[in-house]
Amino acid sequence: MIRIYNTLHKKKEDFIPLEEGKVRMYVCGPTVYNFIHIGNARPMIVFDTVRRYMEHKGYEVNFVSNFTDVDDKIIKKAIEEDVPSEEISRRYIDECKKDMEGMNIKPATVHPLATQEIDGMLDMIGTLIEKGYAYAVNGTVYYRTRKFKEYGKLSHKNLDDLQAGNRALLVSGEDEKEDPLDFVLWKPKKEGEPYWTSPWGDGRPGWHIECSVMSCKYLGEQIDIHGGGEDLVFPHHENEIAQSEACSGKEFARYWMHNAFLNIDNKKMSKSLGNFFTVREISEKYDLQVLRFFMLNAHYRSPLNFSAELMEASQNALERILTAVDNLKFISEHAKTESLTEEESGKIKEAEHFEEAFDASMDDDFNTADAITAVFDLVKYANTNVREGSSRAFADALGEKIKELCDILGIITEKKEELLDSDIEALIKERQSARKEKNFARADEIRGLLLEKGIVLEDTREGVKWKRA
Repeated sequence: MIRIYNTLHKKKEDFIPLEEGKVRMYVCGPTVYNFIHIGNARPMIVFDTVRRYMEHKGYEVNFVSNFTDVDDKIIKKAIEEDVPSEEISRRYIDECKKDMEGMNIKPATVHPLATQEIDGMLDMIGTLIEKGYAYAVNGTVYYRTRKFKEYGKLSHKNLDDLQAGNRALLVSGEDEKEDPLDFVLWKPKKEGEPYWTSPWGDGRPGWHIECSVMSCKYLGEQIDIHGGGEDLVFPHHENEIAQSEACSGKEFARYWMHNAFLNIDNKKMSKSLGNFFTVREISEKYDLQVLRFFMLNAHYRSPLNFSAELMEASQNALERILTAVDNLKFISEHAKTESLTEEESGKIKEAEHFEEAFDASMDDDFNTADAITAVFDLVKYANTNVREGSSRAFADALGEKIKELCDILGIITEKKEELLDSDIEALIKERQSARKEKNFARADEIRGLLLEKGIVLEDTREGVKWKRA
């Protein structure tokens, strides 16, 4: 039985799905105005691993994760570059997908875009107005926070304390609101911004309504798991509950999962401190499998500290697993006997307890740190017991078991083939020719191909320099 720590009740609970054998899961995706940063990467890796484990346990998972493709930051970037905002969002959705592929994150069942779901948002806002949960003033639609009696049940906040203690929560236009704590469902258009037509005037949706609508459209009025970073608990997820439950009259999500923050060298990541890293920047120094492995080495609810030393340690630890799988493959290919001996059969039976330890860790609120320990115990067991003279079947059985457990964690166990220096030089030459011919797509493709093989290019005045990551 899988047990999940439910933010809603602040305790671990047995996972019982709404529909037997199926899991409906929604995870808030990134706002696409730049390359994703390593803080964005943590929930992506965490919830991809949750999904993989659910599938390993035999569940059919409908996994929905959106892209917020209309937002103040996207509009600001579009104005700076003097291009339409959809050009910015399209560009960075493509870049995000490349980074996700590098981290071996499976594409969601659906990746909805907020801008393609406006009709659903207008419908939901209309329903909330009809039910008395929302009201329009001068082209803005607000949600009546106090009308939803359970407001604060996820964040465990009290409405009166919110109003008295945190003026920063009050958004602009409070003089128009019936109550300072009411939040925006629809905002009127501003000059030069994208907008859509609505019964309340031209404008665009508030952020919170987007996820309520996309979750409902692709997963139904009730879902099993809603995930995201702990920074989304309030107000975003709290507001999602208020909107969705006022609309449907049903419990919105059964289990709320939130991953903890990521710090850089024990400090909060911020551009002003100069400790802000994108996933793309990390990929120039490390294979993104190392980033994934590093993230899974901590429990998802524990704060995680990122540092060069910890990444180096993760790289070395991951290398131990890859080397073990490589050695088992070598022994298998050169084995003189095919079939298992009686002793080897007993040892395979003995190795089952590593898989049991792995499952027990993952069943306990997806404790990937302990699950990785079980993988290392299995690696050590294989290194000790499989040697020259072992049968092919024995080497294969333990190799496959390591691969299977790593695959649940999204860790790829095949070593990447190293390119020869001459091959690298030839590709760099081809890239230079492509750039001269203004074939930038091919030039980018070659750079990406080399990066995949762990080769980092640096364009300098003296020409192109390269190094192995």
